[in-house]
Formats: sequence, C-alpha cells, structure tokens
Amino acid sequence: MSSDLFGDAAPSGAAAFGALPEEPGPTAPLADRLRPRTFDELVGQPHLLHAGSPIALMRDGRHLSSIVLWGPPGTGKTTIARLVARTAGVPFVQLSAVLSGVKEVKEVMALAAQHRRRTGKSTILFVDEIHRFNKAQQDAFLAHVERGDIVFIGATTENPSFEVNSALLSRARVLVLKELEAPDVRVLLERALTSEHGLAGRVAAESEALDLLAAAADGDARRALTTLEIAAANAEATGRGIVVDDVREALARRHLRYDKAGEEHFNLISALHKSLRDSDVDAGLYWFARMLAAGEEPLYIARRLVRFASEDVGEADPQSLLIATAAFQAYHQLGSPEGDLSIAQAVVHLALAPKSNATYTAFKAVMAEVEESGSLPPPLVIRNAPTALMKDLGYGRGYAYAHDDPEGARDQQHLPDELVGRRWYPRERGEGAKRPG
Repeated sequence: MSSDLFGDAAPSGAAAFGALPEEPGPTAPLADRLRPRTFDELVGQPHLLHAGSPIALMRDGRHLSSIVLWGPPGTGKTTIARLVARTAGVPFVQLSAVLSGVKEVKEVMALAAQHRRRTGKSTILFVDEIHRFNKAQQDAFLAHVERGDIVFIGATTENPSFEVNSALLSRARVLVLKELEAPDVRVLLERALTSEHGLAGRVAAESEALDLLAAAADGDARRALTTLEIAAANAEATGRGIVVDDVREALARRHLRYDKAGEEHFNLISALHKSLRDSDVDAGLYWFARMLAAGEEPLYIARRLVRFASEDVGEADPQSLLIATAAFQAYHQLGSPEGDLSIAQAVVHLALAPKSNATYTAFKAVMAEVEESGSLPPPLVIRNAPTALMKDLGYGRGYAYAHDDPEGARDQQHLPDELVGRRWYPRERGEGAKRPG
C-alpha cells in the first residue's frame, strides 16, 4: 500500500496518513518480525475466519464494518487489524490509547473526513487498548463512524461491556479471540526458527524445548516468541542449539522482569476462579491477594466475581450475585485500600457458597439452539392480540391467565412447536429444583 494515499490533494502534513506501518527491521523484536503478512499465515482463531464472517467479508473486500476485537494478549488482535487493512484498499491509521489523547484523535478524524469527501472511501481506524480511552475520547469517534468517515477497529483485553461506551459498542460487532492452543504456539515457534525474518540459520532447538515453551506461553504468541528470542541468545552464546535448560532460564528471567506488570494476569485470575469453584476459601484469598500485589485493577477482579456468582454459584445461592455486585459497587465508591476488604468478603462468600452451573449450562444450550433453529414463531396461545384481525387468526386463543389458575397455567405451550418438550435447565441442580419448571 502506498505511503501517500491522498494523492496531490492531500491535506497538509497528511502524506503518510493512512499508510500501513513500515515492515520491522532486523533489529525489531522477533514477535514483530514474525507478524503474519497474509491471512494464510495467521495461526489460530479459525472461528473468526469462516465464510461470511465479518472478518472474512472485510478480508475479501466485500463489506467493511466496525468491530471490537476482545481477547487475551498475544492472540492476534493487532495482526488481524493490519491484515484487514492490507486487503481493504483504504487508508489505515493506528492509535494507541496509552499514547494518544483527544487532540490526536480529533486530528485523525478531520483527515479521515477530508479523505472521504474527496474519494468517497472510509479510513480504517485501529485503536489498540481501547479500554484505556475515557468516555470523552471514545465519544469523539461516534459521529465519524455514523457518517462513514471511519471504519472502527478496537482491540481490548478487557470486557467491552464494561470498558467501551455503549453508544460506540452498538455501532460495532464484538469478536472474541481465544487463547492459542499449545500446538498453534508450536507452529509459530517452528516458523520462527526457519523464517528468514526470524532465526533461520542462527540456531536450532530440541523438540522438548519447544514443547516446554509452547506449554508455558499460556496461549500468548508474543510471550512465546519473546522467550524464544531470549533462549536463542543463551544458546548462541554457548555455540549449541536451544535445550530445555535454555527455555527454563529464559522463562525465569522473563517472569522476574514482567510479573509485577501483570504478565501472569490470566494465570492468576484462572487460579482464583478455580479455587473458588472448588470451594477453597484460603486459596481464593491467596490468589486475590497475589493479584492485588501484582498491580491488578481491583475492579477487574470484582467484575470476574460477579460473573462467577452467576456461572458457578447460580441458583444454588442467588444471594451470591447480590453480594458480588455490592462488592463491586463498594470498591467503586471507596477505592483502595478501604474497598479491598469488600472484594475479599465477596471472595470468602463465593468460596463457601454452594455451587451450581445449571444456569450457565442451560443458557449456553439455549443460545446454541437459537443459533441452530433460527426465528421460530411463538405458539398462537401466547401471542399478543391487540386487533380483531389477530384475534380472528387465533392469536391468544385459549390463553389462561396464570394468576387465575391454581396450577399456575404451567401446562400451556410456551415453546415453538418444533421445540415442544425440550428442556435445557437441569431441574436436579441447585435451588431451581425447588421452583416450578
């Protein structure tokens, strides 16, 4: 893609506006040098690339749409945004929410608007770590998304429901990226050792060393490649290939350097979640304290506890959701250190509470059914009948008002004809077993 996408009529200072970032040089980090240059080189995330998916439509130049890429670090969010831009044939601008302010955002919006007026083409705006932009900064995008000046692509490791303005979120589709599987990471490591942009000709590696590194990466491609680069430097210094001890040393050095900045973010939240699920109150408190000590945002932990209350406790103890939500609100009002104790109280309660995932499993099953069976019509008996014509067509005919029925009218047909008799909620699980089905 040309570095001058605006031609002779480009606004002052906009010659490089819209150009893809330059290819990294030989001294750039290995993870940057190995970034895929085509979709065929992308490893992982097949659920996002099937025919007809938003990214596939953008990749094929058929339809550009605003999206938010949500997933753990090192899963390909930035790579996907850049690959879309390479195939779309429109200007591409990348902003970092850590480094950019309202002034930079407004400048980009003005240039994008000018470009669209001259060419009729939108600009792809990629905002990394969108959750770090405040409401005012996010609001600056809205009008330009509406007008078509920009196609917005945001990337975040945080739940967009909490961190992205609802108005902006309503104009974009959220696509969830998954942690890479160990075999996927292994593919990337092998590619790094053979690629001309990577370590080809410099060093080899034992299979066991690559297996260890792929497993230790915790689904993070960037972490795996950075650790491989450290291990390669160790091996080159000794004049031999990469062995298991090189990987262990590289992992230890990396942990000492990055743990306090949150490198083990997902390891620790997983440990907290699973300790609570297993009703281990002491381990729950320990991992909560570890996350605080590592600098984790307490509101992130509190949000995960709210999720846990529904997913793992559910109807076995409905009060848990109220307590988790109250802890979130208490911390929001008090901050640290006073509010930390409210979250700790929720940790204790959730660990000691009885557990049921019945609501979680039933909801997942129902969502899968809706995806499979589509827009099945409600049975006539429970349809609304505000007009005489609709009544003549049978809408609402025979409906029994539950409060007038000693049995609660529970035997009326409520599901579509095609799903009569289907049950998703396991009645033998949790408090729900005591309630009318």
